[in-house]
Amino acid sequence: MATKLLSNDVFGFIKPKIDIHSMGIYTISNLLRDCGYSVVIAKDDVNEAVEDIAKLNNYSLVKKWINDNNINRIGFSYRMDPQDGCDYFLNLYMRFVSDKMLAISGGPILEISFAGLPDTCQLIRNKIGDSIIFFSGNETPIDSLKRYHVPMDLLPSSLKDDNEYDKMRYDFAKKLIESERWKLEYPQDHYGYKECGTKNDSFIARLNYARKKHSLPIIRTHSGPYNSNRIEALKEYNSWCKEFASSRLLDVLSIGSSQLTQSNFGEDWEDKPNGGGVPVNSEIEYRIIQENASPMLVRTYSGTKNVPSLAKMHERTLNISWHALSFWWFNELDGRGENSLLENLKEHFEAIKYIATTGKPVEPNVPHHFAFRGADDVSYIVSGFLAAKAIKKLGVKYLILQNMLNTPKYTWGVQDLAKGRVLIKLVRELEDNNFKVSLQTRAGLDYFIPDLEEAKIQLAAVTCMMDDLEPENDNSPEIIHVVNYSEAVRLATPPIVIDSIKITLNALHQYRIARQLGIIPNMKYDLDVKERYDKLMYEVRAAIKLLEENIPNLYSPEGFFKVFEEGFLAVPYLMDYENKFPKATLWKTSLKNGGINVVDENGNIISTEKRYNQILQNMNL
Repeated sequence: MATKLLSNDVFGFIKPKIDIHSMGIYTISNLLRDCGYSVVIAKDDVNEAVEDIAKLNNYSLVKKWINDNNINRIGFSYRMDPQDGCDYFLNLYMRFVSDKMLAISGGPILEISFAGLPDTCQLIRNKIGDSIIFFSGNETPIDSLKRYHVPMDLLPSSLKDDNEYDKMRYDFAKKLIESERWKLEYPQDHYGYKECGTKNDSFIARLNYARKKHSLPIIRTHSGPYNSNRIEALKEYNSWCKEFASSRLLDVLSIGSSQLTQSNFGEDWEDKPNGGGVPVNSEIEYRIIQENASPMLVRTYSGTKNVPSLAKMHERTLNISWHALSFWWFNELDGRGENSLLENLKEHFEAIKYIATTGKPVEPNVPHHFAFRGADDVSYIVSGFLAAKAIKKLGVKYLILQNMLNTPKYTWGVQDLAKGRVLIKLVRELEDNNFKVSLQTRAGLDYFIPDLEEAKIQLAAVTCMMDDLEPENDNSPEIIHVVNYSEAVRLATPPIVIDSIKITLNALHQYRIARQLGIIPNMKYDLDVKERYDKLMYEVRAAIKLLEENIPNLYSPEGFFKVFEEGFLAVPYLMDYENKFPKATLWKTSLKNGGINVVDENGNIISTEKRYNQILQNMNL
């Protein structure tokens, strides 16, 4: 296929609808747009057609999408089962060949790429050789753009710079992994308090025990098998629960519930595709998981509808450790549910009022979902603060503040520290005798590469950064959500989960010792981080002030809806197919000096105050 990339070429990205993993598509689309190229991301109807391309009219729908958008470079993505991914791709590819859609036969398609797990790439390569471009996940942003033949002079300069802090953490982590000291890491064993494993057990009880024992952090991880047979998948997961509990390494079991569990709990699933994850569909199935997980605490995702009633059900069946809610997300906005945005916000506010009566914490899964859609760093922080303050106003006494690092994955570590510290500072300012905050840190969703040994190094390196968020606080982070190092290659089985926890704990402990000995710098005093922190803090405080002064009833469903609708929280890569939120997708963002900023058409940074005042002026016209 042709390799020369022209300025008027149009990239089209498509994936089977069943695969909910979209970070890779967001990331490469963002990078290509920053280089000046047009990108079109397929809508759900086109993605669904790919799942059964032989069905009447499905191929025609895909072909129409290509022709209507003048797409001449196709990117196909699938990050789940290798054989399924191979079949989905080859079925479409062979239709392109037989229909003479490839340029070699006189068609419009100059180039095709496939992005997926290494095993999937190999299966496809065995069938068609190297006639397409493969992305198995270990590519840097620069590598990805070069593979698409983007000229060197168009590559964003920020991607070319090496950061000293990131290199230091990598070198430290590499030595740690190569030494294999992490294999000797013992459990912190947080199972020794009176309430542990009983119906009165709680996150707060475990947190207080770990504090007294000086053995923080609380360890949480997210897991779930892939099995098309629902009953077998549940059996397998329950056996996992027992294995995790016996390891004594894991405090909070996070159920990797399936999409149908979140969107259609308690309904007849019939032949609906499930897309992997733990396919829980009844209260008794949740109760069985909770029993097998004990004495671990258990949490799970909220649903995409009937959110208040699901919160009550999670209390009944799981004695859920804390509730996780996403406010603006997991609805029609991102294709994960049927609720409208305003309906979703109303349900979430109602659910939080109920949760406040239980005394349980709430975790707002908010900022990183904005980052997934291209949001700037200020929008990331502002969205997290707004959610936290709303939760406090609704009567909740404990907040789990999640801070996802490496999002997007080409963010510099010093920027991640500045961004995280501003969010932590602002949310901690909300604390009083009736409201407490626990920091939970984690690696980014698309951070790991599909080289397992390198991924172990990455896991250790990002753990070091977690400790640098509040380096003078031995109790921070209070919670680590361990993202398993096999994330980019395969689903994590119990042995991989256990090894990931050991790597995380060992990296944390060894990094702290190295800091005390002066082997690595104390990032509390880093001038680059301080300068970035001061700039972000100024912008964020100004943004919050403008919102609180100008948006009526800001901390309400209607207020949050208004903030999104008017475009205060920039989401340029939101797939707003029906153009319901044009002001939200209006703003362009770009990587500048290791962080994400809103920019004008010429790539110049627009200050947040200027942007917010412009929005407010337009609102008052």
